[in-house]
Amino acid sequence: MGRTRMEAFSDAVIAIVITIMVLEMKVPHGTDMEALRPLLPVFLSYTLSFIYLAIYWNNHHHMLHMVDRVGGGILWANIHLLFWLSLVPFVTGWMGENHWAPLPTAVYGFVLLMAAIAYFILQLTIIRQQGPDSPLKKAVGNDWKGNVSPILYASAIALSFVHVAIAGALYILVALIWIVPDRRIESRIGR
Repeated sequence: MGRTRMEAFSDAVIAIVITIMVLEMKVPHGTDMEALRPLLPVFLSYTLSFIYLAIYWNNHHHMLHMVDRVGGGILWANIHLLFWLSLVPFVTGWMGENHWAPLPTAVYGFVLLMAAIAYFILQLTIIRQQGPDSPLKKAVGNDWKGNVSPILYASAIALSFVHVAIAGALYILVALIWIVPDRRIESRIGR
């Protein structure tokens, strides 16, 4: 199978996840700025999650441009990634509605960690299918972003029980690391 069908399905799932996430935000029952104050944690968690989903969509798109054909292993690895991304609206809502309480903040980080692991598994599956001269392997190189992100997620999960602001800062740091599309892959696509 070519990559376009899997890419279209993945795009649709991520679009639905974003839609579900925004539908979880409740309209305030007041008309002044004070009515918005309780929604601030919800909006902040939504914004962070939207950025994460955009990062996954963007990098997934770039990575799939390195793939000519899709086998069963890649399909299942991709479904595994989409499973974890589909949980983002739940943990986003739970964390936001509970004003970034320790347990919801830690579970949010766990879902982000599992999505990162699933993305790594997808990347590894593609590289294995492509063989020893894998263009994706050459493009990713040592993958410092992929190596440091799980460490930061695990740290944030533990630190959620110490101080949620530190955990939040680590989640934001990982997003900032990934916000720029992977130029290594982009440069290989251009060749």
